Amino acid sequence: MKTLRLYVSSETAGARIDKWLSENIDDLSRSSVQKLLKESSILINSKAVNKNYKLRDNDIIDINIPDPVELDVAPQNIPIDIVYEDDDLLVVNKPKGMVVHPAAGNPDGTLVNALLYHCKGRLSSINGVIRPGIVHRIDKNTSGLLIVAKTNKAHTHLAEQIKEHTFTREYLGIVCGHMSDEENTINAPIGRHKLNRKKMAVTDTNSKNAVTHYKVLETFEKYSLLKFILETGRTHQIRVHMSYIGHPVLGDDVYGKPFKGIDGQCLHAKKIGFIHPSTGKYMEFDSKLPEYFEKILKKVR
Repeated sequence: MKTLRLYVSSETAGARIDKWLSENIDDLSRSSVQKLLKESSILINSKAVNKNYKLRDNDIIDINIPDPVELDVAPQNIPIDIVYEDDDLLVVNKPKGMVVHPAAGNPDGTLVNALLYHCKGRLSSINGVIRPGIVHRIDKNTSGLLIVAKTNKAHTHLAEQIKEHTFTREYLGIVCGHMSDEENTINAPIGRHKLNRKKMAVTDTNSKNAVTHYKVLETFEKYSLLKFILETGRTHQIRVHMSYIGHPVLGDDVYGKPFKGIDGQCLHAKKIGFIHPSTGKYMEFDSKLPEYFEKILKKVR
């Protein structure tokens, strides 16, 4: 059982409780909030309220969230593009639209389901049964290269490289507008958005250091093609940083706005490089731009 206590501020007052909580607490949908309210697992000032309750300044919200039910993650015969594989790891080229691991809204059809089938369950166990083998993630609507660990030794070694910023991650993305500098570095901490907990934001509150380097590769009438090199790997880092400086990634309907003909952001994890955990040799992999990206490039040109 997880217990949370929240204090309502004047800027939140007037919001409907079920809507506000679902937007600000990870893994709680509006229907699950309503269920908790009905069960009196959510109390306002120590009293049960209904889902229509409007929050008031200085309200105290106590929430008892039951322990999550462990998902039964089954192997599924889903085709995956494997760029490289050995006894320690795999490098996978993830398509746009594929979720990396199961979650409440995506119980199956994920990369993990496909990996469990392909590897016959032989994946690192450090991240538990929901995220076996997953060392780092890329968003559902970001395509590109991802490394997967088969053993715990490989997982630990690769995770340490990411932590020490020695793991190469290069992305290509189309952003809105023209950059004032041909290349620059965005050094701005990222944490949870203070009003919408499902979003990230540049903030000094409960945040982590985040550094993104970019270089302009091509400029169009209204857009620019950029190369990004990640020094850190925060959730939604490129998308948040580009929105923060006024040049959101094209098609990003969370931190920017939708773009006709594309579902989600136009962002591709093009290159990764790392020291192999067993051989000690540096390895680097590059990937072609996917068809959807090439089509958008043709359109904006």
